Amino acid sequence: MHRRFIASTGGVAGIEFGMILPLLIGLLLAFYDAGTAVAFYTKTHFATATLAQITNQYNSTSEPIHDTDMAQILGATAAVLAPYSSTPATSNVSQIAISSSGAATVSWSTNRTPGSSFPLPSALAVPNSYLIYATVSYTFTPAFGSFITGPITLSDSIYVSPRNSAFVARISP
Repeated sequence: MHRRFIASTGGVAGIEFGMILPLLIGLLLAFYDAGTAVAFYTKTHFATATLAQITNQYNSTSEPIHDTDMAQILGATAAVLAPYSSTPATSNVSQIAISSSGAATVSWSTNRTPGSSFPLPSALAVPNSYLIYATVSYTFTPAFGSFITGPITLSDSIYVSPRNSAFVARISP
């Protein structure tokens, strides 16, 4: 009777499946978190592009940006991130002025000090020009892997040149 028990292979597949099942479940949850992170990054990228594109449609004379306009421009980030929560997102937009010598300074910004220097890639430093610089950051917390990675910051930034005039004027009280 002991020989038949030792030679039996009827339950081997069940035991092997029981051993591999936790690994398969872990992979499934990791793929779910990775797919969700890619979706959040894609939304972050589109929000950054939207922020820059809306801002660069204003001009220097007939349509300066007022604070109420800026609030609506920054609010577009939440609309792009929908249906996800926009609470963990931060969005900023700045105008960078480039002098005749190629030095870049902040003209106006939602998060930087006007007049401060700005580290601009040399390929973008066209003398006597302006750039709109938009950034969006999103703090993503994985549903299943947060105990391993913790929150992950997904961010994107973009430079665009003003479309309707040489620069975009901003009026704040």
